Amino acid sequence: MSVADEAAVGRIFREESGRSVAALIRVFGDIDVAEDAVQEAFAVALRTWPGGGLPPNPGGWITTTARRRAIDRLRHESRERELLSEAAVLSPGTDDPDMPEEAWPVQDDRLRLIFTCCHPALSTEAQVALTLRLLGGLSTREVARSFLVAEPTMAQRLVRAKHKIKAARIPYRVPEDHELPDRLRPVLAVLYLIYNAGLTGPAEQGLCPEAIRLARTLATLMPDEPEVAGLLALLLLTESRRASRMRPDGSLVLLGEQDRSRWDRALIEEGQAIVRRCLRRNEPGVYQLQAAINAVHADAVTLEQTDWSQIVALYDQLLALAPTPVVALNRAIAIGEVQGPAAALALVDDLDLHNYHAFHATRADLLRRLGRNSEAAAAYERAASLAPTDAERDFLRRGGRASR
Repeated sequence: MSVADEAAVGRIFREESGRSVAALIRVFGDIDVAEDAVQEAFAVALRTWPGGGLPPNPGGWITTTARRRAIDRLRHESRERELLSEAAVLSPGTDDPDMPEEAWPVQDDRLRLIFTCCHPALSTEAQVALTLRLLGGLSTREVARSFLVAEPTMAQRLVRAKHKIKAARIPYRVPEDHELPDRLRPVLAVLYLIYNAGLTGPAEQGLCPEAIRLARTLATLMPDEPEVAGLLALLLLTESRRASRMRPDGSLVLLGEQDRSRWDRALIEEGQAIVRRCLRRNEPGVYQLQAAINAVHADAVTLEQTDWSQIVALYDQLLALAPTPVVALNRAIAIGEVQGPAAALALVDDLDLHNYHAFHATRADLLRRLGRNSEAAAAYERAASLAPTDAERDFLRRGGRASR
């Protein structure tokens, strides 16, 4: 198989595996059966597609092949009757795999799977990690990187989470209306993490539109929830800049250096319209405020025209709602644009983020602006050693060399 063929199958896996896994869980009611069958289907694809070419509907081919593999496996193990009856609990009224999809509030298997993974019986960390693994098509290693933990540790957490879903017979459905608000926070966190995972490199970029699609679906399901609208606006405004974030050689481009003529004005206008509707409701939340900050950035034709005072005011509100060191770090960056690098550095040095690459990258930039070049070079090197991607490591090491 050629490198191009492997890349094509890998891309399809990213785009389609979550849909196929979710569809098979609806039919069979077992996460492990669904995952294994989809993996087997992609193994078959790797063997057969290079000779015969891609099928007209690769995702449908994978789902159909995986479903057949799962049925064969269940028959072989004499467990088909038992598991298909259990599927009736997870997917009421559809114990026959050939039955048409039942009438649910939202016709989307992946959205059902998100809410299943985000059930209150699981810890928030397990909810997010499991959904990234099942819906986003991320490997265990990639999920571990998102949580800054070792891969074996994350593998154990994922196994425990799946076992708990099975043991507790957690239903595979979108919650009832009265259940939705309490189940919302981890779902929003999942979508946000899926999107951010898609920003890390070309292989993961299919996750960005998938996260936006799911956010749109969730906004349709919950039109009166301002934080759902806020998340959608945040993703749209961030997506509007994605094409300008990297150079052709894969190196990063900072916000202030991006070609703003390449920003997607349609996405900006849609995101800003949602932000304005959120502001009129006057029910601020963390995603709405982050979206508002991005809307201010999108208003500026150049970096110099950015209304940094307004951004600081929004970060003040955000820090009151989410008093985390990462929010405080971003607020300090904005203050540095208003009051200067010395004021920002004083705030940054009080934060306990010494294992976070962006903390050291921020210190490096502030130290460079203050003319403390040797300290800046050391901070750039520390940031590079902690950065999660090659593009970020290369960017930070170039900054360190420039400071020497």
